[in-house]
Amino acid sequence: MKKKRRRHEEPDNADRWVVSYADFITLLFAFFTTMYAISHVDLGKLRQFTGSMKVAFKAPGHSPTDPLVLDGIKPVSYADIGLEQDVRSELKKFDVIEGVVVSRDARGVIISVGDSLLFDVGSADLKQAARPLLATVSALIRKTRRQIIIEGHTDNLPPGRSRYQSNLELSTSRAASVFSALREENSDLVDRFAAAGYGEYRPVTSNSSPEGRMRNRRVDIIFVTEKTGA
Repeated sequence: MKKKRRRHEEPDNADRWVVSYADFITLLFAFFTTMYAISHVDLGKLRQFTGSMKVAFKAPGHSPTDPLVLDGIKPVSYADIGLEQDVRSELKKFDVIEGVVVSRDARGVIISVGDSLLFDVGSADLKQAARPLLATVSALIRKTRRQIIIEGHTDNLPPGRSRYQSNLELSTSRAASVFSALREENSDLVDRFAAAGYGEYRPVTSNSSPEGRMRNRRVDIIFVTEKTGA
């Protein structure tokens, strides 16, 4: 008869408990980390975030037209972003982007035109060379239903040899000249226009250098952001 072979039994690993203990400690750390994070959640902002996600996925319980604004965070106007892209595209197409700055802020989309493109020094009479640029802007205005604000700005140096006694007078007259030119192309939309002059009181940069003063001498054409629910 064949003798039965005894099975070789492996000795128990005395350190096997360390693996289970390490797993337990890891889970315990994850649990307390989660509890700490939950205890510091701003429930108000969490509800607003949940509402925005419902809108994004068209879930019931929130209207897509309701503005969702978190405290301290300015809402993004996607209409402004699209308009800004259209403005840049049109200006490049007509080769008039040189000397023109397109930007966007809380007021809306802004086309800032350096004064040298529009006027001679100390004058508020439009240059003939400025007409193509303003014709391009007029075409953009007709594509929107926005209110248009035209602002005149100067640097902090006095007008010098000019018929205008102050920078306020000069900037206001320049804004009025641009207003008149745009009105010629959009006479049926005149109720959407406004013009104002601010002189040296709303600079975009310091007047301490020639470059800064050049940037501050400008006319801003503002496509005002449409207010939600207005």
